[in-house]
Amino acid sequence: MLAVQCVLRVIGALVAGSLDRLRVLWSSFEDRQSMAAENLFLRKQLALFIDRGERPRRLSRVQRLALVQMSRLVRDWRQALVVVRPQTLIRWHREGFRLLWRWQSRRRGRPPVPGELQALITEMARDNPTWTARQVHKELLLKLGIRTSAETVRRYMPQRPDGRPGHGRARGDQRWATFVQNHASSIVACDFLTVVTATFRVLYVFVVMEIGSRRILHCNVTASPTAAWTAQQLREAIPCDHRYRFLIHDRDSIFSKNLDETVRHLGLRVLKSPVRAPKANAFCERLIGTIRRECLDWLIPLNARHLLKILREWVGYYNHARPHSSLGPGFPDPAEGLPAPPQPHRHRLPPGSRVTATPVLGGLCHDYRLDKAA
Repeated sequence: MLAVQCVLRVIGALVAGSLDRLRVLWSSFEDRQSMAAENLFLRKQLALFIDRGERPRRLSRVQRLALVQMSRLVRDWRQALVVVRPQTLIRWHREGFRLLWRWQSRRRGRPPVPGELQALITEMARDNPTWTARQVHKELLLKLGIRTSAETVRRYMPQRPDGRPGHGRARGDQRWATFVQNHASSIVACDFLTVVTATFRVLYVFVVMEIGSRRILHCNVTASPTAAWTAQQLREAIPCDHRYRFLIHDRDSIFSKNLDETVRHLGLRVLKSPVRAPKANAFCERLIGTIRRECLDWLIPLNARHLLKILREWVGYYNHARPHSSLGPGFPDPAEGLPAPPQPHRHRLPPGSRVTATPVLGGLCHDYRLDKAA
């Protein structure tokens, strides 16, 4: 028993000595590794210093990353750091950690919906206000072959007027623009505009237009507009066998209750635009802007008779010969021979023909036609 204890003590002493030797060897290895890393760290800084020369410049991201990684192998890196301050190296390390964390936290999963499809979903939702996300989803799937879920469609649908995202359910009302578009051929709009003559007299121009064809039905001038005069103009503008159902006008005092009653006797229902909402009568407002930009802004009328003559000539050109963008383009009331048939060659006129220009309002604008040469 005593002999066994002695043997175990000898073995323990040998193992302890071996461990001590291993610790010494590992410590010397770490010292050599740290010294090699410190030398590499100093050499890297020296190379950067030599590259700089006399003109210091900022280190690139690759150089900053190299210094940060080398500093992790050096025990006392603060003493070996020469080119920058320790705080700067620590800041570089934190920035690198943020970039690493941002890369690891990047969004994964399904690929994002292309921008063209997002725009298409938004356009379909705006053009069809009664559609839900499921209806748009079915339209895309069955007619266009685009496979996407209804939840994805709902995410890219425009917000409701009350601020809620997307269309979970169909709208309970109809947009004003949709109403006007559906009943355009049955709606007549009217409004006034003012014109100053050469003698600084203010004249009032009353215009009546058909929204469906953009045709100007009536136009007249007066110096003192009244409800009775306006009612008479509406009688002249709207024929007995008309097909119109609605008349849009603003809330000016000229459009009195008696005038609205006269309009009802003509078989029309009056739609008054809201207060300070010119967009509700946008078609007539745009027509007035066109009259000003293309006609009245370039001419100075002498009196009411002169102004009426100018407007009648321009209205004839507007209805029969002026192309209108919202009609395709097209003409509100095209004259004979319009629109012209497409030519066989896109950029050439047919042989034996010529272009004639008819001046309107003394050459303010021209009416071009294709005639056969003599």
